[in-house]
Amino acid sequence: MFAQQFAALGYQQITLSGASSLTVPAGANFAIIAVDTAAVRWRDDGVAPTASVGMPLSNTGAPLEYSGPLASIQFIAQTGSPVLNVSYYRIAG
Repeated sequence: MFAQQFAALGYQQITLSGASSLTVPAGANFAIIAVDTAAVRWRDDGVAPTASVGMPLSNTGAPLEYSGPLASIQFIAQTGSPVLNVSYYRIAG
């Protein structure tokens, strides 16, 4: 098994008020996304999520470790005004 090396590329905090995308730093191919205050839904297929359609992400659960298409993922609040905390990385094997 090969050890992976992570290079930190940045941090972003987003207060959701509608469907929102990430501002991905150049070279980033991995993100850790944590939610504060209220739950959200997300989609990464190019379609905006709604408050009732998309993958749920709780503000009380583990953060999302995401290595899919960072520029395509979108988030929306299920209720309230959740805050996303996103750390970006480049993974090199």
